[in-house]
Amino acid sequence: MKPFTAEDDVNLREALKRCSAATYEAAAQFRKTGNTEHLPAIVLGIIERYVEPDLRAKLKDADDDLRIIEDLGIDSLTMMEIVVLVEDVLQMTINNEELRHLRTLGDVKTFIECKVRGLPLPKPTKFIPIEQIAAVMPIQPPFLFLGEASVNAHGANAKYKISGQEFFLQGHFKDNPVLPASIMLEALGQLGVLFLLEGQVGEPGKTVDPRTIFFTSCEGVRCHRICRPGDVLSLSIKPKRLKSPLATFEGQIRVGQEKAAIAEEITLTFGFVEEVIALTPPSPQVPPAEQPVALSPAPKPAKSAVNA
Repeated sequence: MKPFTAEDDVNLREALKRCSAATYEAAAQFRKTGNTEHLPAIVLGIIERYVEPDLRAKLKDADDDLRIIEDLGIDSLTMMEIVVLVEDVLQMTINNEELRHLRTLGDVKTFIECKVRGLPLPKPTKFIPIEQIAAVMPIQPPFLFLGEASVNAHGANAKYKISGQEFFLQGHFKDNPVLPASIMLEALGQLGVLFLLEGQVGEPGKTVDPRTIFFTSCEGVRCHRICRPGDVLSLSIKPKRLKSPLATFEGQIRVGQEKAAIAEEITLTFGFVEEVIALTPPSPQVPPAEQPVALSPAPKPAKSAVNA
């Protein structure tokens, strides 16, 4: 590792002069020790420098599902400024082509950590609208508790707004509608199902069969907040163990910045089915256009051997 000199320290302070003191401290420690544990603080600090003041509160929880453009208002030119500063601070080079699939804060953090460690870059986060979720999930409304979702190799995130029209709220409780804890656990389990179905686990030539996924067990479930109609649940799960026929996740639910529920382990059972490769049907053979047949000229009448 290249020594971190006094001149390097001066240059680092100058580069990060508009960032927080904590960002500088994390960057200095990384440059001195190479400890990648400082990378999240550096990335967050640099991004915060370019985010509008009224949006910076969103970064306090360091939610990996925050979208760079939609949630933080960072356009492509601002993203390039962030990249240039990251390159300067971390002494690394980033190819512009590598930035195309960075959609969330988690994408950026994972990307930079992989670059620093020399690890292969993960698949980009996949965003899934509610229509596609309903199309692939074996669970269907009115018992589907996932809105828009995102899935990548490290886990999945989704949102669900309690509308107040859910059928079970009519009796839970009388004149006091409260989302049952069992439904919160069900929602986390459904997010685990989506993770499995979106190709994050598999075997060569096989895919997860939605008909084989069932709830098996849960451990360490705790509720921290009452959830009522109008609340928007932010759900997240991360895989802990993935080995057929069992998949174990840890999960949590938040409402805004408040913790609503956690599950230390949610285990699902699943199975594989042979992957069906859609074959492109052969193009119909179109017979060549019939060519006009050249008619031979009618034979001239033979001359009579007898002169008229």
